[in-house]
Amino acid sequence: MSFGLYIHIPYCLSKCRYCDFYSLGGSRQVPDAYLDALIRAWNNFAVSDLCPAGGMPRPDTLYFGGGTPSLLSPAQVERLISFFSPAGDAEITLEANPETVNEDSLRGFRGAGVNRLSLGVQTARDDSLARLGRPHTAAQARSALRAARAAGFENISGDIMLALPKYTRAEFDETLELIAGEGASHISAYLLKIEPGTAFGRRPPEGLPDEDTAADLYLYAVERLAQEGFAQYEISNFARPGFEGKHNLLYWNCEDYLGLGPAAHSCVGNRRFFFPGDLHNFLAGPPHPIPDGECTAEDHILLQLRLASGLDLGELNTRYGVRFNQKQMHFLQRCQQAGYAQIDGDVVRLTPAGLIIQHSILCELLA
Repeated sequence: MSFGLYIHIPYCLSKCRYCDFYSLGGSRQVPDAYLDALIRAWNNFAVSDLCPAGGMPRPDTLYFGGGTPSLLSPAQVERLISFFSPAGDAEITLEANPETVNEDSLRGFRGAGVNRLSLGVQTARDDSLARLGRPHTAAQARSALRAARAAGFENISGDIMLALPKYTRAEFDETLELIAGEGASHISAYLLKIEPGTAFGRRPPEGLPDEDTAADLYLYAVERLAQEGFAQYEISNFARPGFEGKHNLLYWNCEDYLGLGPAAHSCVGNRRFFFPGDLHNFLAGPPHPIPDGECTAEDHILLQLRLASGLDLGELNTRYGVRFNQKQMHFLQRCQQAGYAQIDGDVVRLTPAGLIIQHSILCELLA
């Protein structure tokens, strides 16, 4: 089984209005003390009862997420990669915001061992970026994509946020042209979600599309991405052949992953745990993860039905001893008749239309 390592970098220049991830604005760099705390957390895990028998495995994937990981210096990234010693063919991803990188810094990250870049573009329209609280412009996003290719990155992902205030198909097309036209091999396209506790949650923006319009925009995006050669392999993820994100596939396939940093979650040996969302305590250390139960058959069903490859009912039975009953199979057959699912032998897949209402399907299926 593969093993993934997620490193959370909770520092940002500013907090976006929609963001509910644990991160703190007002930062222009990451202190070395935070790297020390990450290393302490790894070492503490290695001697805990959560550590796999036989000791710490070498990560098959390493993912720097945030926050804004591109506030790290190339030397800091090199220090962490060297310490965690991922496998020789590991996928090593760094999330980056366009305003925080240039060709020199990207060459530094590539030289440090990063081989996959995930760039937070979101939209090609500056008025939309300003409404979101994003500190970059479309021109900076285009410049960052070009700089990434010049720095030697071949595996580049770009984020697109759908159903923004006053959103149109034309805005999506402009954003797709920006990202695909500048050589990205992977695109994450997801609907804006208004979360409690965010600036948008406290004061929703005007001009948000209704649910039906948002669904139509999503289906349009799926169609256009396919036309441009980006095959859908998960609800929000699309890739040219061979460029699917290996790290996130570990999550969706219920394989082992360790998350380090405040609010980072893990599942190792079927046991889930997380670090509290408290940067001060994480820095003071040593941090202690909080148990969060076990990964269950329901988790497996939920995660597998996110994927275009679908849920293998035989594997579900082998792995968890669970079979769908007659009522559940009848419900899935009705979903197929309605165009929300496909059943191919023991494999159940949700169609793009089914993925939009995945939550409702799962509530009925697992009731």
